[in-house]
Amino acid sequence: MKIFVTGATGKVGSRLVPYLIKQGHTVRTLVRNAERALTLKEQGAEVVVGDLLNNEKLTEIIQGVDAVVHTAAQFRGVISEEAARVVNLDATISLAKAALEAGVTRFVFTSTSNVYRDLPINRPGREDDILMPAKEIYPKTKIAAEEALLKLHHEQGLDIRIVRLAFVYGDRDPHIEEVLPYMINWNPLKKQSMVHHEDVDQALLLAASTPGVGGRIYNVADDNPITIGDLYKLNGGPEQLPTKDGWLMSNIWELTVDTERIKKELNFHPKYPSVYTARDMGAL
Repeated sequence: MKIFVTGATGKVGSRLVPYLIKQGHTVRTLVRNAERALTLKEQGAEVVVGDLLNNEKLTEIIQGVDAVVHTAAQFRGVISEEAARVVNLDATISLAKAALEAGVTRFVFTSTSNVYRDLPINRPGREDDILMPAKEIYPKTKIAAEEALLKLHHEQGLDIRIVRLAFVYGDRDPHIEEVLPYMINWNPLKKQSMVHHEDVDQALLLAASTPGVGGRIYNVADDNPITIGDLYKLNGGPEQLPTKDGWLMSNIWELTVDTERIKKELNFHPKYPSVYTARDMGAL
């Protein structure tokens, strides 16, 4: 397959591109900074310098590929909701429309398990759950993008595959260390679904290459959610302390996801079924 990847210098994309090349696929990327993509180019990726925003050549750039895998997003460092919407929603819609114009209908969109935040359920989130408007900017824009892409699927035939990633970690990614300070007052019994970068790579390729799954949404996570308390212990974090009003994030299930659909429909099986497995295999 020839696959177009956005966000190729980001945390997910920078690991996905080498994986796709090793699997024998041809990869074209769109990057804003050529220097940051030198390693990807050396590994065999076709690097196009440009921006997803206000890019009149998107259709031309995408021409001839079999699938688009859209990993580019604004997550941390967003200064406003408007900035997040421009990157996470507006650019996504523009890219999807360009794919349709280029005749490339197979479109994989990386979303987030954070879309399940604040749902009043006492179980892992499932793909068909009715989502509530999120408080945080990031999941709010991801929900809006999902809705827009599904509309293009129903109205114009976009072969969209939505992949909701759990907490991504591993392969020298400091994600866990970065987020632990924000969890210091969270209920230590709260569960967190996790997914290793190598399993993200596997899931995205399965989503891009499996025929007949247009319009489907898939949760991606390992088999064993970890509690916030155990995540702190595993990483040697400081002792967690409740606020004066008690522990925050009292719903222990809202960061967990059900993965039966992706296992059944895409034959996904995590290489690292738990964070402990990744630790024991030296893959953190």
